[in-house]
Amino acid sequence: MIDAKGKARELRRILSEMGRVAIAYSGGTDSSYLLAAAHDALGAYNVLALTADSPLTPRGELAEADTLAKQLGVRHLVLAHDDLANQEIVANRPDRCYHCKFSRFKRLLQVAQDEGAGQLLHGENADDAGDYRPGSRAADELGVRAPLREADLTKAEVRALSKERGLSTWDKPANACLASRFPYGTRLSTEGLARVEAAEEAVRRILGLRQLRVRDHYPVARLEMAPARIAMAAEPATRLRVVEALRDLGYGYVALDLEGYRMGSLNDDLES
Repeated sequence: MIDAKGKARELRRILSEMGRVAIAYSGGTDSSYLLAAAHDALGAYNVLALTADSPLTPRGELAEADTLAKQLGVRHLVLAHDDLANQEIVANRPDRCYHCKFSRFKRLLQVAQDEGAGQLLHGENADDAGDYRPGSRAADELGVRAPLREADLTKAEVRALSKERGLSTWDKPANACLASRFPYGTRLSTEGLARVEAAEEAVRRILGLRQLRVRDHYPVARLEMAPARIAMAAEPATRLRVVEALRDLGYGYVALDLEGYRMGSLNDDLES
């Protein structure tokens, strides 16, 4: 059985055969490790980080992504990309992620080609195959490669290798795009996306949590957090601060999900 370091060597081999590459870079744990690994295998000159700046992208994520790219000395291009101009995305059906990724990757592929990068990469890892990820189909159709998956690196292994590499993102909580906060079938809007982003920022500030989701069932805000933190959030003074902050943003009701945070909870209905 190959251990994480053996898989890291395989990743380096895969990358070293590619020449100049562009990476679809979000600043999350996976794409950050992929960016660092590509830098180490190919040199900074042969790596280009590309980030789609969309209404679906939390503002804080863009700033953190740019900081790490600068630390690595990798050129980073942030490209304005209006996902809400695509009605297949706005409709927010279960295949939304496919249309979103297809549109973004198509744009990034053109920029990569213009910049002389022969291959576009993305940060899907070996664990992602077990989740509902229609965006993976878009990547495969467009020829966007996933070297972490090819090297069979799991999320836990990516985190361990990131820590060893000295990347600040090694323990960064997963943070899917803002569209994931809305039930399928709820049409996406600039106003709704801004509302739920502001809600999460407010609740994180009050509770001091890194891992949190506000699921937008407007006018209800449903809060998901680690089960161990639920009692703290329900303390009278804290609870009132959260309710006041979310009512100021337009929510009529605030619910605390007793099951706690779980990734992709809005996919549950797809499996029933």
